[in-house]
Amino acid sequence: TFALALVSAMGMLLRLLGWVRGSGESLGLGQVVGYWLNIAVVLGLWTALWAGWTAFSRYRQGEIARLRAESLRNVLELEALRARLNPHFVFNALNNVRALINEEPQRAREVVTRLSNILRHALEHSQRETTTLGEELAVVDDYLAVEGVHYEERLRVRRDIDAAVLSAQLPPMLLQLLVENAIKHGIACTPGGGELAIAAWRDAGVLHVEVTNPGRLEAEEREGHGVGLAYLRARIARDHVHRFGLQQDGPHVRARLEIAQ
Repeated sequence: TFALALVSAMGMLLRLLGWVRGSGESLGLGQVVGYWLNIAVVLGLWTALWAGWTAFSRYRQGEIARLRAESLRNVLELEALRARLNPHFVFNALNNVRALINEEPQRAREVVTRLSNILRHALEHSQRETTTLGEELAVVDDYLAVEGVHYEERLRVRRDIDAAVLSAQLPPMLLQLLVENAIKHGIACTPGGGELAIAAWRDAGVLHVEVTNPGRLEAEEREGHGVGLAYLRARIARDHVHRFGLQQDGPHVRARLEIAQ
């Protein structure tokens, strides 16, 4: 329709200018104006339809991208939750409790309490968008206490936490994920274990959290292929205002979170 209308309009213009004349045909100014008005209406409708369809396509693509990102986040959160309920971790913890029951019953009760805290936190984490650093550190302390029974003197923990940042806000589980990753890829893989260091401070409205462990930075950690690191990177990417990085620092691996406050 557009092409035919354009050809017709061009023909009318040429005949009006006297460059082309039809057999016995006489054209008036009103006819030419009428033709051009028709062309303008057709062009206007076509342009409006094209602009509307383009806008709708962009909106639909944006919605699809948003839904895909949300779906990916939900999948990663579910996988991260499953990782928190890792049967190997629970199995080792229960075996350690069984070994402690007769020899150190008080310590066995403490481990059970801490394990209960960890599982409750894992089940409730998705209900909150943020938590305080103090609350996150309490869960990390429970986790380290349970793992301390398993690794004993191989796991040595050093904390350098500025008391002024305990009320700072951060997404749930991020610090716990870094600590778990440090034990899995650092302490567990290093003969004799080593020191796991946790530091936190605030600078220029940004909360800095560092977790350092002995070992080498493997490719899967660097690229974030693991479930925990994949969830962490996806959460950081979704919030846009936070940053996360892993780097080799001599014989240690250093993980740093920067959380805007």
